[in-house]
Amino acid sequence: MKTDDPNINWVEEPKLGLAGRMYLPLLIGGLTTTARHTVSKKVTVSYPEQEPEIANKLIYRGVHRLNKDEQGRVKCVACFLCATACPAHCIDIIGVESPWPDREKYPESFVIDELRCIYCGMCEEACPVDAVELTSMYNLTGRSREEMIFDKEKLLSVYDATKDDEPMKSAEFGGTV
Repeated sequence: MKTDDPNINWVEEPKLGLAGRMYLPLLIGGLTTTARHTVSKKVTVSYPEQEPEIANKLIYRGVHRLNKDEQGRVKCVACFLCATACPAHCIDIIGVESPWPDREKYPESFVIDELRCIYCGMCEEACPVDAVELTSMYNLTGRSREEMIFDKEKLLSVYDATKDDEPMKSAEFGGTV
């Protein structure tokens, strides 16, 4: 590259004025922001003594649950779409032939590793029968890694614990419960 090439547009660094060299406008802007924050309403919550309020529980992404149909059976049809869509690869399903005439398969084993999950919601978006949903339960704790691996029974117990407070999202949009 030559310095006298006509295709090159040389740009010179702009000269700073007196205010730009003194950093005075930036200092005043920072002090203004600090003063605004000192008079604003506090939003700090002393958790766990004070529970935070979730504005819209239907859009919060917390612990997974496995939904049940009208007969109390697991809604999952073992299509593996949730496991395929999961970017964290935290869902493992073993599907077997269904004893019911309304579906071909059902999950013999359905396992979600909650420590590996990034709570993106891709599993519930991919599910064609709305079997997997994320609830608003956020206080998920465990003493070991094994406690944080949710099997089918544990996922169904989350459904039993949250079905009254959080109806299935498909029911909200006119689907069957």
